[in-house]
Parts: sequence; structure tokens; C-alpha cells
Amino acid sequence: MRDLGVGFQYLVQGQRWVARHGRQYGFGLIPGLITLVLYLGALVALAAWGPDFVTWATPFADDWSSPWPGLFRGFVTAVLFALALLLAVITFTAMTLLIGQPFYENLSEKVDRDVSPDGTAPESGLPLTRELWISACDSLRIVARALLWGVLLFSLGFVPFLGQTVVPVIGFFVTGFFLTEELTAVALQRRSVELRDRLALLRSRKTLIWGFGTPLALAFVVPFVAVFLMPGAVAGATLMARDLLGEDPNGEDEQSPAASAGRPDTMFQKPGPGA
Repeated sequence: MRDLGVGFQYLVQGQRWVARHGRQYGFGLIPGLITLVLYLGALVALAAWGPDFVTWATPFADDWSSPWPGLFRGFVTAVLFALALLLAVITFTAMTLLIGQPFYENLSEKVDRDVSPDGTAPESGLPLTRELWISACDSLRIVARALLWGVLLFSLGFVPFLGQTVVPVIGFFVTGFFLTEELTAVALQRRSVELRDRLALLRSRKTLIWGFGTPLALAFVVPFVAVFLMPGAVAGATLMARDLLGEDPNGEDEQSPAASAGRPDTMFQKPGPGA
């Protein structure tokens, strides 16, 4: 259970890092704002034309007696919008990271340099186009996995009692895991860690991942909050990636939350490069 607290500390440390590096925070907001505008536009369009689409897609209900066509189509429209919201929450991070790949790569590298004893950061050595292609392919694979979980949990949501109590809790833990995978991928891809190995690495420290990702999943339910937390989430995920790979001595550097749990925070006493 200690890992839950350590994971949350990484999330807090990431927000503190971007607070101390205002320029990086400002650049990190841009991809989230772009994604938010795109998603809001799509949801508004769905709200405006969704009922017409459902009516067109269900001609078999035209011959039903009143009020059943209206009730049925209203229910289908509500389900369609709920699925769209679920898809938006699940894919928001992946889309933001894809749009903001150059921004977040730069931010993650600066975090690495700031905490590294020799002031260096790992580099993939790949051209940007290749990095974008790998990131897009990995994101699609993660989104596919997340959608399978989403459909399963959405179906279980109709089970009396469990659907209103246990299932939402499980949903936030699942979402938190996949959010963390997407965020740590920024730092781990620079270290040439492939998707399968990343998933195995995260599963080996599930409580740490839940401590980081589950509070973030709760916050990301509100899109505007997601935009403002995103830069700090990338910074915190970079710090946690270093812990997962044991890059700090024994995995617990003097500056890491894993080492400082239970004592006053001492991280980042001076601004690093790019402040």
C-alpha cells in the first residue's frame, strides 16, 4: 500500500516541477487546449445531430405505437452520448500526447536533465516522424485495450447494485492504469522501451501506477482540469519512469518520492535548465 502514496507523490512532484518552470508549463498547455477544442466540437456536433442520426439508423421503430419510438430513440441517443464521453475520457490523453509529442518530449527531457546527477537525458536517436509513427501505433493499441475494458465495464454497469458501486471504482483504476501508460511512454520511448515491455513494467508495480493514475483519472473527468494538469502529469510520469527503471541509486534517489516518503519534501531546491 505504500506504493499508492509514492505514486501520488510523483503526481504532486510533477505539478510542482512545472510550477517552478513556467515556460515549460506554458508550452505544455498548448496541445491540451487544441485537443479540448476538437473534442468539445465533436461532442457539440453529436448533441446537435445525434437524435437525427439515431432516427435515421432505426427506421424499424417508425411503425411502433406511441410513445415507444421516442422512448427507444431517446435511450439510444443517451447511450450513444455516454459512450462518446467515455471514449473522450479514454482517448483524451493519447490524442493530446500525439498532438503535443514535440512539446512533451522537450518537457520530459528537461525533467530528466534537472534530476540527473550528470545533467543528461536519454535520447531515442530517431527522427521526429519515426517517433510520431511509433507513438501513434502504440496509442492505437492502448486505446483498443482501453475500449475493450470500457465496453465490458459499461455492460456491467447495468447489473443492479454492482453497476452503481463496484464497477465505477474499477473503471477509475483501469482508466488510471492506461493514463499512466500513455504518460510514462513519453519518457520510456526515449529509452527504447517497447510497448509490451512497458506494460509488463507497469504491471509489476500496479499499486504505484494506481497511486499516480487513479487520482489523475478522477481529475480528467473534467476536461478543463485535464488541460491544466497535463504538463505536470508528463513531468511526474518522467520522474516515476526513472524509479521504475531503477535509474536512481537502488531505485530510491535522495530526491525521489520513493526515498522521501514520510519526510518533508526536498525536491527541486533550485530551478533546472529551461527555467
